[in-house]
Amino acid sequence: MAKHAALLVNLGSPDSYQVPDVKKYLREFLMDKRVIDYPWFFRFLLIEGIILRTRPEKSAEAYKSIWWEEGSPLIVLSYRLLEEVRKHTKVPVELGMRYGNPSIQDGLQKLVDDNPDLKEVKLIPLYPHYAMSSFETVVVKAQEVIEKHFKGLKLHVQEAFYDHPGYIAALGKTLLPHLDKGYDHILFSYHGIPERHIRKSDITGSHCLNSPDCCSIDSPAHQYCYRHQVFKTTELLVKELGIPREKYSNSFQSRLDDKWLTPFTDKQLAEFPRKGIKKLIVLCPAFVSDCLETIEEIGEEGRKIFLEAGGTEFTLVPCLNDQNDWIRLVSSWASGD
Repeated sequence: MAKHAALLVNLGSPDSYQVPDVKKYLREFLMDKRVIDYPWFFRFLLIEGIILRTRPEKSAEAYKSIWWEEGSPLIVLSYRLLEEVRKHTKVPVELGMRYGNPSIQDGLQKLVDDNPDLKEVKLIPLYPHYAMSSFETVVVKAQEVIEKHFKGLKLHVQEAFYDHPGYIAALGKTLLPHLDKGYDHILFSYHGIPERHIRKSDITGSHCLNSPDCCSIDSPAHQYCYRHQVFKTTELLVKELGIPREKYSNSFQSRLDDKWLTPFTDKQLAEFPRKGIKKLIVLCPAFVSDCLETIEEIGEEGRKIFLEAGGTEFTLVPCLNDQNDWIRLVSSWASGD
């Protein structure tokens, strides 16, 4: 029986696009104090009293528009990745979701049940960049589950891989075929987070967002700074592919208010055609699996914004999904290489 195993963890998805399932999923997601970082009582009032009264219906329609016959794209693609990783490693590997099903506890339980001698689990959060609302909450939840249900099981965490050569190379292979078709501009659209999250994650307490170029000034804060890490991903990727500085930019999507990281993706998409950018390529490096935020928010809504503003060609590059180089990289982490 194996003593070592790995658990892949992605964001999660509702069990269906029906409103009750979407509402249940949103409640679990939004009540996470690392997602909406208000005191519990105010978070509860906001979510139960306002958000869950209207948002589930709208979100259900969005999920319905992208739903595959096999289920939620994110879940389907995560299982495809799992099956391919299993082919490339002798280590037992399971899948969990931070929200929804299968849960982190479900994944760990399966590993323990199938491997009675299990001593150590390699946790692989499928988030390239560190943020309290993504990478950090996965690690904390896994630690809580192990402490409560699997005492004695050791947890080893794969660190954020925003600058890992294998990740950059895999991203490059997804983008490269689209460059040959000609383009005016490449937009790297990352998931947005509140600026206060950046400041909360600043271990120095004085570096992040305190100067216009803080992300390019060496600091211990960068180990946990989402903004620095996404900029670094772009920097390494464009260097890998030889993309000129004037041909690309970064933006942040999925904002809830104006106090989130800027510039905003939707605003950029509306402005590009007025600047002469008519043929646009969009890549979403913060996501390793295509999901609501890539397929619907960018692929449908973002495309509509750009074309209605006067754009002529809009290309959304698929996420890493089950791309071969990505499979081999995740397999190497699972194997402990």
